[in-house]
Amino acid sequence: MIKLSGVIITYNEEEHLEKCLQSLVNIVDEIVVVDSFSTDKTPEICAKYRVNFIQHPFEGYIEQKNFAISQAKHDYILSLDGDEALSEALKDSIQKVKQNWTHDGYYSNRLNNYCGQWIKHSDWYPDRKLRLFKKGSGEWQGINPHDSYTLKKGYKAGFLKGDLLHWIYRDYQEHNQKVERFSTIAAHAYYKLGIKSSVFKIVFRPTWAFFKAYFLRLGFLDGLNGFVICVQTFNVTFLKYLKLYELYKGKD
Repeated sequence: MIKLSGVIITYNEEEHLEKCLQSLVNIVDEIVVVDSFSTDKTPEICAKYRVNFIQHPFEGYIEQKNFAISQAKHDYILSLDGDEALSEALKDSIQKVKQNWTHDGYYSNRLNNYCGQWIKHSDWYPDRKLRLFKKGSGEWQGINPHDSYTLKKGYKAGFLKGDLLHWIYRDYQEHNQKVERFSTIAAHAYYKLGIKSSVFKIVFRPTWAFFKAYFLRLGFLDGLNGFVICVQTFNVTFLKYLKLYELYKGKD
C-alpha cells in the first residue's frame, strides 16, 4: 500500500478547517499544513491533529500549493483547501486507490455549499478537480486566483467516485467581497501575462458567462441561489475585464 501525504494551504480557515482535517484521519499517512501566518484559531486547530505545520509567506495560490507539495515526505499527494473535506464515498475510493494505484493522478467531483445550499448545477457541479496525484506527475498551474493541478503530457488520469465537499460562501456579503478581490487578482495576473481587454470583452465575456451557466448548464434549477451565483459569474467576469482595461489605460 502506498503512503499518502495530505497537503493543505491555509489562511484564517478556522470556520471549516476542523472538518477538513477530521476527514483526513485514517486516510492519509501525513498531514502538511502550509499557513500564511493566520491570525485566527487555525494554528490551534492544527495543533489538535498530528500536523506538520509550516508558516510561509503567501506568494499566490499556485506558488503556495507547489511549495506545499515540496514539503511532503511521501511521493503520493492528496491536496485540499482548508474549506474542503472528503465525503464518505470519496474516502472509500481513496482507500481502494491506495491499495491499487494505476494512474498518475485522479479526478473527483467537487460539491459546493453556497449559503447553506448544496449547488447541483451551473458551472459549480460537477466541478471536476484533480487532487490526488504522484509527485512529479505535473504541477499547479493556471492564472491566479484560479489554480488547477495539471498532469504532464502523456500522463494518465483516473476518476474517483464520491464528492469533494466545499463550503464556499456563508452569505451573499462574503461572495460580494470575494468577487471584488478575485477580479482584482485576476486582472493583475492577466496584465502580467500581456492579456488585453477591450469594450467587446467587457460586454460579451460576462454576458456569455451568465448565459452558459444559467441556461446551458441549468443554473436555474438551483432556484434563487442558482440565479445569484450566475449573476456573480457575470459580475466577476465583467469586473476582471474592466479592471484590466483600466490597468492598460493607466499605462498610457
